[in-house]
Amino acid sequence: METFYPYLKIVGSSIVVYLFIILAIRLFGKKELSQLSVFDLVFILLISNAVQNAMVLGDNTLYGGLAAALSLFFLNYILKRLQLRFPKFGKLVQGDAIMLVYQGKIIPSHLRMAGISEEEVMQAIREHGVASVGEVDLAVFEVDGNISVLSHDFAKKSHRRRKAHKVLTQQN
Repeated sequence: METFYPYLKIVGSSIVVYLFIILAIRLFGKKELSQLSVFDLVFILLISNAVQNAMVLGDNTLYGGLAAALSLFFLNYILKRLQLRFPKFGKLVQGDAIMLVYQGKIIPSHLRMAGISEEEVMQAIREHGVASVGEVDLAVFEVDGNISVLSHDFAKKSHRRRKAHKVLTQQN
């Protein structure tokens, strides 16, 4: 059992680092998840390098790395299961979606709450093939950091006239 003790320490420290990173992302904003700038990419790479030693406690062996990776996979699996089983837990970890635009009007207080600039919203609107904010029915900052955009054009395309279908029954 004594030979496994160093690896149990690695598992424990990996779990602590994982939970710390989740908390930090939650506190500092989910925008960092999907809309990566060059600064964000460099930041993520440096964070991963900074916490690597804290996870493996100086054990740079194959087994030390595998113990850290296995504990991260296991903890990630457990947290995903908890999120599915307990929606309030998922909401606590991920937060809520935030409406940014409603019926062609940007909601400045919601932009501030999401930590998003008006230019970032306009960029997302253009990326969705919409020319102006006036054409947007709804834009939502999703829990994964993406911005979903529904426009007038989308509403027209999604309301198709349905043809009546005959129901054929087999007669004996």
